[in-house]
Amino acid sequence: MDIRMRQYCLSAWNIIDPVYFQCTRLQYIQKACGNQSILRVRLTKYKGRDIVLSDGTPIKKNDVLVKIHLHNSKLLQQMESCHSEIRRALYIYQAVKESLPFVIRYIQTQKNHEQIKGLIGITMLYKGCKRLGFEPYPIIHPFYKHFKKISLLPIYFLSSARAFNKEIPSPMYLFMSRDTLMSRYGHNN
Repeated sequence: MDIRMRQYCLSAWNIIDPVYFQCTRLQYIQKACGNQSILRVRLTKYKGRDIVLSDGTPIKKNDVLVKIHLHNSKLLQQMESCHSEIRRALYIYQAVKESLPFVIRYIQTQKNHEQIKGLIGITMLYKGCKRLGFEPYPIIHPFYKHFKKISLLPIYFLSSARAFNKEIPSPMYLFMSRDTLMSRYGHNN
């Protein structure tokens, strides 16, 4: 994607993003310095198939999870100077890693915090997620999988300089148990 087209797409995304934000009930997570993190969150009830995470945490239908969303327009603007795929991947990795301690603070401020079993996200950009403590799981329902793939295509194409030359990955659920989140990122809180 050439630079001018990319700029137009980012400008359009910046116009649409506030509307999307209002419709999804997402909340910003504030860092200690007062800046907003790259993650936006909300509580959700899980509706997928039952799974058991590697630490033994079962995730079942209607369990309360923190749904995490990358703040894509902010992320893409901040990645403008990253011209290689490796730099972009490292930037996303570091931004998410720095935000996770503040997700703990968000959980602790919820009135039903003891019911929250972990984190869930859906992405096509999941390389390196295991190093952060996330566990990828395929989306089984074909309609939902197709819907998420289409809805995630814009961020995929905007985040990768060579996305048109590669096979488009399927979206995946990313899970992290509350215990894993606390043990990996609780010391920063």
